Amino acid sequence: MCRSIKTLRPPALPEEATPEDIRAAALQYVRKVSGFRAPAAHNQEVFERAVEAVAQATAELLDGLEVRGAAARQAS
Repeated sequence: MCRSIKTLRPPALPEEATPEDIRAAALQYVRKVSGFRAPAAHNQEVFERAVEAVAQATAELLDGLEVRGAAARQAS
C-alpha cells in the first residue's frame, strides 16, 4: 500500500528511528488512507489527530518489538 514508507525497525535502520522518522511514516500513512495530501481547513484537526495517533501507535510498536538476532548483528 504505502511503498514510500520505509521500515523503521533494526536492522533496516542502523540506528533507532527518530520521532521525526516515526511522524513522517505516520503522515504518509494518513495521507494514503485519507486520499488527501493536505486536508482542507475543516478536516485539518481530525487529520492531525490521526497522524498523532498513528505515530504514537508506531512508537509503541517499535518499543515493544523484539528483533531476534539483532544484538548478534550489531556486535559484528
